[in-house]
Amino acid sequence: MINVRRSAERGHANHGWLDTYHTFSFADYHDPAHMGFRALRVINEDRVAPGEGFGTHPHRDMEIITYLLEGALEHKDSMGNGSVIRPGEVQRMSAGTGVTHSEHNPSPTASTHLLQIWIQPRVLGIAPSYEQRSFLLDQGHPQLRVVASGDGRDQSVVVHQDVRLYAARLAAGTAVAHRFPRGRHGWLQVARGTIEANGHALAVGDGAALSDERQVTVTAQEAAEVLLFDLA
Repeated sequence: MINVRRSAERGHANHGWLDTYHTFSFADYHDPAHMGFRALRVINEDRVAPGEGFGTHPHRDMEIITYLLEGALEHKDSMGNGSVIRPGEVQRMSAGTGVTHSEHNPSPTASTHLLQIWIQPRVLGIAPSYEQRSFLLDQGHPQLRVVASGDGRDQSVVVHQDVRLYAARLAAGTAVAHRFPRGRHGWLQVARGTIEANGHALAVGDGAALSDERQVTVTAQEAAEVLLFDLA
């Protein structure tokens, strides 16, 4: 069974410095029918204006993954970490018992485009931690590359939940497939382009919940980038 969540159906807010779309309920956007999917709680698509950003703010008991599409994002936190994340890199912050951080677009001219993802942790009250890694996503040789997982497989960042997050860049006409172990679920998010997934046409910003699907096959109708969550 596949339930499609269209881009235009998402929550939306434009604060001037931040143009943001919410796949699931977030901040002032509340939709009881879309509170998350399995352990996946938030997928926000954010565009941050040049020189702007999120001031220092707290988090607790959440696995936060930042996935850059364009531009750069400067991160500073109360654990002493400071870094800049760029496309091709994935950042994971486990908020655990509590952490504060800020996120800022360091460019005076270019906007930043990102997906921020929240995953509910398996265990509450863990020590806060941080991780950032680079991944090669080769459009010419498409594959679903695991970028985050509960066991750190294939040098992915480690999230404290039974979840595997895959990313792929696809040239037009190419395809990738993923087989789900019995009893698991999937969420597919289109970050760029247009695709077909198990007979469903999906465009940029669209998402799809997959349950009782033994396999998903993603075919790019035009150059595309997708994220696929394999969830307990």
